[in-house]
Amino acid sequence: MIRVMLIDDEEDALDLLEILLGQIGNINIVGRYMNPIQAIEALANSPVDAVFLDIQMPGMKGTEAARTIRSMIPLLPIVFTTAYAEYAVEAFEIQSTDYLLKPFTIQRLQNTVERLKQSLSESVILARQGANITPTICCLGGFQIGLPGDTTKVLTWKTKKEKELCAFLIHYAGKSVNTASIIEAIWPGYDLNKAKTYLYTCLSYLRRSLAEHHIPIYIRKADQGFVAELDGLTVDVIELEGLLSINLAEEDMDERSYDKLNQMYTGEYMEACDFSWATARQLELKALYVRALRKWSANFQSQGNRVLAVDCLQNLLSLAPESEIDGRELIKLHLKMGNRNEAYRVCVQLEQAVRFQLGAELEEETLRLFQQTIDKTEWQRR
Repeated sequence: MIRVMLIDDEEDALDLLEILLGQIGNINIVGRYMNPIQAIEALANSPVDAVFLDIQMPGMKGTEAARTIRSMIPLLPIVFTTAYAEYAVEAFEIQSTDYLLKPFTIQRLQNTVERLKQSLSESVILARQGANITPTICCLGGFQIGLPGDTTKVLTWKTKKEKELCAFLIHYAGKSVNTASIIEAIWPGYDLNKAKTYLYTCLSYLRRSLAEHHIPIYIRKADQGFVAELDGLTVDVIELEGLLSINLAEEDMDERSYDKLNQMYTGEYMEACDFSWATARQLELKALYVRALRKWSANFQSQGNRVLAVDCLQNLLSLAPESEIDGRELIKLHLKMGNRNEAYRVCVQLEQAVRFQLGAELEEETLRLFQQTIDKTEWQRR
């Protein structure tokens, strides 16, 4: 079933085209518009496979509307329906799928529909060329979108704000975010009219980039704003949050789950992106990961698996080098294992982190452990 939108300023012409397409069959009319501006707005949230477009219309010519549509959805098939032959060259430049001169027969329209089927089949083939490698959305350790079919390439951004807009919509993936909230998050303090212009420009860039690289992220207009729909794509942070939730709810935590979580946690949420709106989720996710690591550390120690318990605590200190609670646990564990030099090294690093990051001195309990490592290290040297 081909989903098509019809745009013509004459209602009789829309009626006739709809009747003929109905006779051909396997065509779903998803919208009829006499105003091309309204049609373009509807394209933002209406899944469409092709557009039938008149040329001579008041307010906006069909060729102008086609160029706007091209900027939004570069690969969308466009069929011109017009009584004027002189626009054929311009239609060719716009790369229209067909150019129907009114009045046209059902047989001529049938040929157009066959062209559409072929065009859509080619689009599917192009999309499937990279089907063995699904595009990836990575929000941990930064923000990037991998390209389908090549794990070494990522989507490039025309502007920093285009990247931030994409990240913001994926932050709320599947949920509508109103325009005011988007502007407040990405263009705070800007003149409202200018901010709206910047928003629509970035949306245009983003839609074009996603379409050109066959990335199935669809930015739709919804309610008073926009929503990012992810067609089967996975987001690393959503997977990680799910895994953390499961592990924190379980009594026993196995080594395989621990390895999987560490492989997934490649860095903080939207790390180094300087997105102020991401800070709350960044802190929440980090706190969950810290809780899981502490639970794993206790679990591995109870199982007698000191090697993995040490690994957990080292990961904790890499996240929070100034954490004396975790530092003391690691020092004690090294002392139990007879790793005096390692215990001393942790003490020194912990002291430096507390002084540098907190501007404070070590707590008394930590100092006592520090003294133990110094005394035993000096005793070993004798």
